[in-house]
Amino acid sequence: MYVVDWLPLDSSVFTSAAYLAGQRTLYLRFRSGELYCYFDFPPQQYHDFLAADSKGQYFSSNIRDRFPYQHLLTLADHTAS
Repeated sequence: MYVVDWLPLDSSVFTSAAYLAGQRTLYLRFRSGELYCYFDFPPQQYHDFLAADSKGQYFSSNIRDRFPYQHLLTLADHTAS
């Protein structure tokens, strides 16, 4: 298991992002509570995403449906016991 350092994002779509350069994996937490990871994601593209004025627009144009991904969880589906 990998430990990721989450970076808070100023975005209306995302709450935070994390990137594992050695694994080329991008993790995105959506404001909806969804958590996804995107595989084979280039390091430079992660920097471009962080620098984008609109992270949501960058995601729609450059990430969504362009990389293999996995839906990891929906926070609203999980409650503490």
